[in-house]
Amino acid sequence: MSQALYRKWRPNQWEQVVGQDHIIHTLRNAVKSGKVGHAYLFAGPRGTGKTTTARLLAKAFNCTAEDLATRPCNQCENCETINKGRHLDLIEIDAASNTSVDDVRELREKINFSPSQGAYKVYIIDEVHMLSTAAFNALLKTLEEPPPHAIFILATTEMHKIPATVLSRCQRHEFRRIPVNEIKGYLKTLCEQEKIQVDDEALVTIARQATGSMRDAISLLDQLASTGEKITLGYAQTILGTATNQSVIDLVSAILEQDSAAGLQRLHTALDAGTEPRQFARQVVDYLRGLLLIHLEAIDQLDVPEDTRKMMVTHGSAYPLPGLMLALSEFNRAAADPRSAWQPALTLEIALANAIANLDRSATVVKDDEPAPAPAAPRAMKDNKSQSPAQPTSSTPAHAKVEPPPVAKPAPEVQPVETTTPVEPASRMDEEAPEPAGVRSDGAEAKGHNQVSLMDIDRAWAQIHEIIKRKRNQTAGLLNSCRRLAIKDGALVLGFATEVVRSKMETPENINITRAAIHEVLGITIDIVCIVAGKAGNLPANLDIDRDGMIGTALNMGGRIIDKE
Repeated sequence: MSQALYRKWRPNQWEQVVGQDHIIHTLRNAVKSGKVGHAYLFAGPRGTGKTTTARLLAKAFNCTAEDLATRPCNQCENCETINKGRHLDLIEIDAASNTSVDDVRELREKINFSPSQGAYKVYIIDEVHMLSTAAFNALLKTLEEPPPHAIFILATTEMHKIPATVLSRCQRHEFRRIPVNEIKGYLKTLCEQEKIQVDDEALVTIARQATGSMRDAISLLDQLASTGEKITLGYAQTILGTATNQSVIDLVSAILEQDSAAGLQRLHTALDAGTEPRQFARQVVDYLRGLLLIHLEAIDQLDVPEDTRKMMVTHGSAYPLPGLMLALSEFNRAAADPRSAWQPALTLEIALANAIANLDRSATVVKDDEPAPAPAAPRAMKDNKSQSPAQPTSSTPAHAKVEPPPVAKPAPEVQPVETTTPVEPASRMDEEAPEPAGVRSDGAEAKGHNQVSLMDIDRAWAQIHEIIKRKRNQTAGLLNSCRRLAIKDGALVLGFATEVVRSKMETPENINITRAAIHEVLGITIDIVCIVAGKAGNLPANLDIDRDGMIGTALNMGGRIIDKE
């Protein structure tokens, strides 16, 4: 029977471990200096080298080479027997099969016996988080003070399930997912040694499909190479159930064009060609994540071909950030939804419909309990920037109630995103029409050309935000998470959830850009005050509001101050 490639290519030297340099460097120095710990904990995703590193460490501790820096030497008797899996002092225990307290008690009884071959008895307990609570408690004392000849190496994929009492007794090393480029390089070397013919594009597809696991990548390569033929990109996509990059690009283009028919056609074409629905959703998520990195000015972190990078830059500049985050959330939910056996395409179709429906929300993201904003007001202001919204005519007195524009119907309910800009409820807009700058709602003239109501700013905020975004993306991103609280002493008060966001916003550059945008839209100059407002129940103290009064109660329930008489 032939040996699986991932077993055949298991590293037996420190230099062969890929992607975990931060851990290997620490352990090699410990071996070199002769500092042997009594308990280690290796945590990280599957297939990243935890068990392999544990065996290397056990081999280094029992190696008989005179130069500590060369351990393990792979030449002495102890190293050779460990490589062949016959060393009596290396005990590997599967915690998933030995979970009871009796298994731990049996281990405690045998641990006091001296080593048979090497200097240390090394216990590697794999998937240690599977032990029961009683088993962990029985292991505590032995784990804290084992015999001088005993070493414990615990390995787990779920460190959060390990009791704190166990964590505190171990040296912790966290393994990371292996980058795509390093997996591809290792697979290329493997293919050259095994004489496997494979295209570079196919190696990239395999590396991405492995999601950071080297063992998964080698297993997939082993599966594709079983036919003995050359592994092409098309063959790899057919076997692995992945779609072409062009299918994902066409789907995103259809979303941006709000062409639901073209989007559904591209979606079903990919699925009819054999693409697995959840895998297709993962590819869309990966592409949308790249667009998010472009919005966050981290384009250097994109690991894609140059032609794909150019298309992603085009899509990223055209995709509004709030709509992108909603689409990312929808397709991520489709990728993680296992309830699609009866109609596999349904979750993808729902995600596509929601992504198209939410694309219009380019400046604000509507929460579940709030209606959609009225888009007519910003367009009116754009046509006539010199006038404030709803400027009264000569035949209409200043105190007359002006009929507001029709409110758009609420869009389909979407998953709320944390970084959202609150939208004025429709009920408030029905009660009160937009007021022109410098005019009070009771008809009295304002004391100066700079006085403006909060409703004026709310009505114009979409246009103000768009101007800020064109000038500086970072400022627009910070304003996405603010709450426009009130206008106090001629200044617009913006509330932020945390001190960190507030301090980032309150820089001269961000304040000046915001003031300039407000002046460009409304024709007024207003100061900007940034405070930490928090959420419900955390009212800003400097607004002079009685927390137990009617206004404070309304604010705690999600209300907002429109104007302050």
